[in-house]
Amino acid sequence: MEDLISQEPRDLGRALCIITGASKGYGRTLALQLSCLLKARSVLLLVARTAEQLNELKEDLVSLYGGQKKLELRCVQADLEEAEGVDKTVQAARETSSTEMDHLLLINNAASLGDVSRFAQSFTDPAEVNRYLSLNVSSALSLTAGVLQAFPRRLGLRRTVVNISSLCALKPFPSWVLYCTGKAARDMMFRVLAEEEPDVRVLSYAPGPLDTDMQLQARRSSADLDLRRSFSDMFSERRLLSCQESGAKLMKLLLDDDYPSGAHLDFYEL
Repeated sequence: MEDLISQEPRDLGRALCIITGASKGYGRTLALQLSCLLKARSVLLLVARTAEQLNELKEDLVSLYGGQKKLELRCVQADLEEAEGVDKTVQAARETSSTEMDHLLLINNAASLGDVSRFAQSFTDPAEVNRYLSLNVSSALSLTAGVLQAFPRRLGLRRTVVNISSLCALKPFPSWVLYCTGKAARDMMFRVLAEEEPDVRVLSYAPGPLDTDMQLQARRSSADLDLRRSFSDMFSERRLLSCQESGAKLMKLLLDDDYPSGAHLDFYEL
């Protein structure tokens, strides 16, 4: 009889939820999925480079609820490769009253694949490497630090930071030197954060091989022929994951909230 009793729906509380790279692909899916798990009067802060796609996402979210759920949607057009973009995002977060929220949730999703058409020995220009690391490493650290400073530790406030990671943080992929380096650096960065700030829940989540524009770039442009062939086979054999399928596992992780802080968890391990 107890199995027939419906359980109370779970949620992530009244939250300020910040998602970078929210306008398309995985970030867009996470925005849609997370919006269903936030209590009324939560704020969903959507960050991306392209204003048009952000506005389209906002319209889709409004249509999804039909005015029934009082969820505040804010769009921030910002290039996180630049310091101004990080500052703009932190300022937008500061404009939310922290005393009205019981959960701060930051999803560091924004990332780029980099030039995978070349091998490591071709990257002789430090400026090119620094541009890549600026978006994929530096901005994630600076944004996370700025948001945590804006919402310091207080009784009744839960703080969660998610790093969208990859198998590439752990395993080298030929011709993917920039991407692997960036993902490995981010994983360690968030492991250090977990050690330094024990009250902050920190998770690096590897979503698996997703059917996105980035995957299309990977199978078309990777200089390593074996890698390109492997991704092409995964696509043709329909073994790529949908953003919805992978995102659902992340939602469960956030709701269960029983992972070791700082952990790297992979879609296939759950």
